[in-house]
Amino acid sequence: MNNEKIIEVENLCKTYTTYKRGSSLSETVKSFFIREKVIVKAVDNVSFDVEEGSVCGILGPNGAGKSTTIKMLCGALYPTAGEIKALGFRPYADRKKYVREIGAVFGQRSQLVWDIPPVDSFNMNRAIYGISKKDYKSRLDELACLFEIEDVMNKPTRVLSLGERMKCEFIMAMLHRPKIVFLDEPTIGLDVIAKGKIREFIQKLNKSGTTFILTTHDLEDVKQLADHVIVINHGAKVFDNTLQNLQLNLGEKKIVELVLKEPIDMEKSFFSGSDNVRLFEQKSPLEITLEVDTSKTPIGDFIKNLSQKIIFSDIAVKELPMEEIIIQIYKENNDSKITN
Repeated sequence: MNNEKIIEVENLCKTYTTYKRGSSLSETVKSFFIREKVIVKAVDNVSFDVEEGSVCGILGPNGAGKSTTIKMLCGALYPTAGEIKALGFRPYADRKKYVREIGAVFGQRSQLVWDIPPVDSFNMNRAIYGISKKDYKSRLDELACLFEIEDVMNKPTRVLSLGERMKCEFIMAMLHRPKIVFLDEPTIGLDVIAKGKIREFIQKLNKSGTTFILTTHDLEDVKQLADHVIVINHGAKVFDNTLQNLQLNLGEKKIVELVLKEPIDMEKSFFSGSDNVRLFEQKSPLEITLEVDTSKTPIGDFIKNLSQKIIFSDIAVKELPMEEIIIQIYKENNDSKITN
């Protein structure tokens, strides 16, 4: 990865206008004559940069504005306000030139023609992008071998499994050697083996210089792939930094999993009410999980103190789950909005 910016986003906004409609009969009738406008801010003043050759993960809950953001980056949506520069283009204004340099894979929307084999869709893309037959054959052979779908791509798309279809979607997007690839939930619904293949494919192409922009709900995708993470909540950016800093964002916290030899009174235990230890989960009377803030209590001191207070048969120390980090970032952001 080099330090050159391949995408620059400044004060990006996207708003939609809807109309309020009441639930009662009188309110419904009134809405036919007088409609109350409601402005929805899907993306609210978001700015960030993406470096060439990086994998950037955009995270957020449903309705956060992730997909709207990536559609504006692709040029599929026109922003309400703000500016985007990608590969020197304004995606929504220079769309014809821009789309020749990018690829896109949307997990819930197919580019393949349903009733014909993927190889016929690939050949259609060859004609659209003006790829020479020699380059097309070389590229297709390389990608088909990587994904191990030489036989699959000759079957009608409708008979393929989800995993097989997603592999073909990636090939479709990569045939013209795009410089940037946008991935919107690329592993959604896939089994563990198929996800592994997709991730391996992304890593290999990224090493060759392709930049990836990834939106996902699967935090394992982010942990394995992304070096730059952007978190969006309610249309606003709440985090923009490296994956390592995301994990450290809320302090040096560890998860301690315990298997007890006998149940304990959780309300009277030594960590009850402590500001550096909290009960994270209790699976059964003998299985508890604690969250420990090691910036306040070193993990070695905590375990030593724990062994003097509680009898346990097994202990495991792990990193704070990514899901919990994201949830707490959302909570902190929402709390700050309320107090402000």
